[in-house]
Amino acid sequence: MSPLFRTALRDAFLSALVALGLFGAMVGLRTNVGNDGKLELLARPTSVAILVGLTFVGRLAIVLWKARSRTVPVKAGPSSLSGLGRYMGPALLVLALTMPLYSSRYIIDVGILVLTYIMLGWGLNIVVGLAGLLDLGYVAFYAVGAYSYALLAQNFGLGFWTCLPLAGLLAAFWGVLLGFPVLRLRGDYLAIVTLAFGEIIRVVLLNFTSLTGGPNGISNIPRPTLFGLTFTAGGGEGSFADFFGIEPNVTYRVAFLFYIILGLALLTNWVSKRLRRLPLGRAWEALREDEIACRALGINVTVTKLTAFAIGACFGGFAGAFFATRQAFISPESFTFIESAIVLAVVVLGGLGSQLGVALAAIVMIGGGEMFRDFAEYRMLVFGVALVVVMVVRPRGLVSGRAPSVSLGTSRTISADMVSQGHG
Repeated sequence: MSPLFRTALRDAFLSALVALGLFGAMVGLRTNVGNDGKLELLARPTSVAILVGLTFVGRLAIVLWKARSRTVPVKAGPSSLSGLGRYMGPALLVLALTMPLYSSRYIIDVGILVLTYIMLGWGLNIVVGLAGLLDLGYVAFYAVGAYSYALLAQNFGLGFWTCLPLAGLLAAFWGVLLGFPVLRLRGDYLAIVTLAFGEIIRVVLLNFTSLTGGPNGISNIPRPTLFGLTFTAGGGEGSFADFFGIEPNVTYRVAFLFYIILGLALLTNWVSKRLRRLPLGRAWEALREDEIACRALGINVTVTKLTAFAIGACFGGFAGAFFATRQAFISPESFTFIESAIVLAVVVLGGLGSQLGVALAAIVMIGGGEMFRDFAEYRMLVFGVALVVVMVVRPRGLVSGRAPSVSLGTSRTISADMVSQGHG
């Protein structure tokens, strides 16, 4: 037995012992109500053995894979997924455009949820992926957009299409307000302040009962219309079904909402890609790589940070307005920290700065999570293990997109002599 394999076995055995200590009580013991109404303690050794075995095998494979990657040279090159991007992106777009034509209402609802997180991920990708600013309070802008639309629609009688840009502008305004206090903060300190900002917004929504309704939330939020045509289940004059002379069906409203969020997501993607090629987008990437060098180049760091926060918050506000009109009810419980964590996980898992990676990560995390809804007891466990595996195997995400948008040309090999003499 080689020393490398012996070391890997020892590491895997220690990991299995740790897993046994954790899962022995968390998974191996379960309370159940007996026939006499008393609680019974049930042991599940089989489940514990499976989890410990998976931990042992997984840790052994990881150690051996890392050792092999250190000894076998790997040629640098573009990611295989990024190479498939030119085909995968159009294929996903065609699938999304045709999904309501042949899918059930449940599949369309899941598609709406996935597209909402894709839009949120693309908005946060501007702040985190392009500008390199770690934002843990992105749900605050989501909440501002939702409450802005709900309050404007109910108090002033405005429609969805009128309130949508207003919700985005108000969210962008709050993004600028967040940007000013954190101009001198980086890394962990920036994350803590943005986390606090998200909690402040939630607490204000929870306690400002005269405006937001407090914990009761806001209900009866108006639905969007199509050129004045409503999507009511019973039909009637002025409805979509009555205008086209078809049978009323609630699926029409769901499909209409699907195409709305699809259009908003595509708008977010288009704007993000355009901005990335502009001088502002290049300034974001320079800020992400090195803030000190960015200042030395004469780039206005203040404006660069504020624009990143404002534009990212604007798209979060658009998504919040759509969430409010889709649910027809909002409350502070819909905008907790876990939402920010999920959106940030989508961005990191997909790949910082990668539009296609964010879309794939949202499909896997949100759509895959819905597929495992029947296994609610193990869903979060599987979700956590999958995240750990992906981060170990592909630490830069599914699609690595941190390459600069503009380069000076093809890369050239520098000889060792020039490097040693300081000319490289």
